Amino acid sequence: MTGPVPSVVASAVGGRAEISIRLATRADGPALARLALLAGRKAPAGPVLLAEADGELVAAVGPRGVPVTDPFLVTLDLVELLELRASQLRAVAA
Repeated sequence: MTGPVPSVVASAVGGRAEISIRLATRADGPALARLALLAGRKAPAGPVLLAEADGELVAAVGPRGVPVTDPFLVTLDLVELLELRASQLRAVAA
C-alpha cells in the first residue's frame, strides 16, 4: 500500500491490540469454514496462512494466494502481512 492511509482505515487498524500470522491447523477448520461462508468464498485447501486480530480469524490465504477475508472488517493490512509471510516461506522452501 502506498500513499496516505485514509483516516477510517487508520482508525480501524489502530484499534487492534494483537495481530497473529500463523499456519492453520486442523483445529482451525471450523473457523476457516465460517470465514469462507461469511466472505461468500470457498475455504482455501492445502497449507493455509491465517491472520488473527485480537484472537479472531479475519483473513486467510491458501497456496493459490487468493485471500479470504471478513467483509465487515478492514483487512488490507492483514492481507499484505499474509502475502509477505507467504513469500518468506516460499523463499525458505526454494
